[in-house]
Amino acid sequence: MASHKKHEPTRFLPALAVFAFCLMMIAASRGMGETYAIFLLPLSDSFGWNRASVTSIYSIYMVAFGFGSLLSGLVFDRLGPRFNYMIGLGMLAGCYGFAGKLESILSFYLVIGICGGVGAAMVGIVPTQSLIARWFVRGRTTALSIAYSGQGIGVMLLAPAAQITIEAVGWQDAYMLASYGFIGAFILILLLPWTQIAAGVTGAASSPKANASADQHDVLPDKLPAANARSHKAKTGLSLGEAIKRPEFWGFFTIFGASAVAVFSVSLQAVAYLIERGFSTVQAAFAFGCIGMLTILGIALTGILAERFSRHLIATLSYGLTIIGILALAALQLYPSWWMLALFVVPFGLSAGARGPIITAQMAELFAGQGLASIFGATNIGQGCGAALGAFLAGYLYDITSGYNTGFAISLGFACLGLSMFWFVPAIRHGKQKPDTRSNG
Repeated sequence: MASHKKHEPTRFLPALAVFAFCLMMIAASRGMGETYAIFLLPLSDSFGWNRASVTSIYSIYMVAFGFGSLLSGLVFDRLGPRFNYMIGLGMLAGCYGFAGKLESILSFYLVIGICGGVGAAMVGIVPTQSLIARWFVRGRTTALSIAYSGQGIGVMLLAPAAQITIEAVGWQDAYMLASYGFIGAFILILLLPWTQIAAGVTGAASSPKANASADQHDVLPDKLPAANARSHKAKTGLSLGEAIKRPEFWGFFTIFGASAVAVFSVSLQAVAYLIERGFSTVQAAFAFGCIGMLTILGIALTGILAERFSRHLIATLSYGLTIIGILALAALQLYPSWWMLALFVVPFGLSAGARGPIITAQMAELFAGQGLASIFGATNIGQGCGAALGAFLAGYLYDITSGYNTGFAISLGFACLGLSMFWFVPAIRHGKQKPDTRSNG
C-alpha cells in the first residue's frame, strides 16, 4: 500500500503533462481550422467569390482532415507520436504563413485546404486518443472527453481573436500571426522526451521508435495483472483490415460522417447568417466563440455522464440538443431576438462534438491493440467527408436558393441518421463494458 502511494504521484504528474499537451495541440490546430467561419466573409469580399466557392475551401480542408486522420494513425502506429507532431506542426506553420499571399481558389485548395487539413489531423484527436489510452486506465472516457473539448477551447479563444485581428490588420496578417504560433509549438516539441511520452503509464509502446515491451517496475503493484492483460491485448488486437469487416466500424464511420454534416452545415454559415439577421460582426463572432466555450462544458459533461449511464442514451440526449439548436437558429428568421439566439447557442454549443468522447472511448474498448490509431484514423475519414459535404452543400444551396432553410433541413436529417447508429448497431449500443445487457436487446 505504501508503495502504491509512493508511485502514484510519479505517474499522475507525467500523465497530466501529456494530457495538457494533447489538449493544447487540439485547441490550436482545430480551433484555428474552425475560425474559417470568421474568415469566410472577408475572403468573399476580398476576391468576389460566391458562397459556394468560399465554403468549398473548407470542404477541401475537411476532406484532407479526414484522410489525414488515417495517415496520422498509420504514422503513429509505425513511427511514433513525435513524427505526428513534427509533420503536423510544420505543415500548419507553412500553410498559414503562405495563406496571406494566395490569390487563386486553387492555391487556397492546396494550402489552406490540403496542407491545413492534413496538418490539423496529424496533431489532432488521433494521436491524442492513442496517447491518452496509454496514460489513463481509470477515468479514460472523462480524460478523452476533456481532451476532445480542446476544439471548443480553441474556438472560444481564437474566434473572437481572429475577428478583432482581421478588423485591425486584415485577414492576411491574421493568418501570419497564426503561423508564428505554430512555429513556436514546433520548437517546443523538439525538446520533449518522446520515448517516455510514447511508452505510457505501463511502459508499453507500440511505436518501433519507443520501448517494445512493458517495464513492470513502472506499474503500480495492484495494477500488474491488468497491465499484463493490456500488454497481451495490444499484441493481439485487430488490424485495420480486420476492423473494416465489422459492422461497428461502419457504424462509427456513419456516426462521424452524419454528425459532421449536421454540425458543419450549420456552424460554418453561422457567422454570416447572424450578420444577415441584423447582428454586428463582433456580436456574431462572440456568439460563435460562445458555442466553442459551451462545447468545452458539453463534451466534458458528456464524457462524465457516459461513464455513469448507458452511452446510447447520453448520445440521444446530445443529438436532441443539436436538433433544438438548429430549429432555434432557423426560427431567428421569424423571431430575431437575443433569447432566440441563446436558444441556438446553448443547446448547439453543449452538443457540438459531444459524441466524440463516447465514440473514442468505445473504440478504445472494442478495437484495443496496436492498430487502434489506424482504425480510429480510418473512421475519421467519415468525419472529414461529412464535414466537407455539409459545408459545401450549405454554401451551394445558399447560392441557388438565397436562403438557409434547405441546409437546415439537411442538417436535421443527418442528425437523425447519426443518432440511429447508437440504437441499431448492437456493439455500439451496448459496448464491451456492459456485456450483461446484451441479452436485453
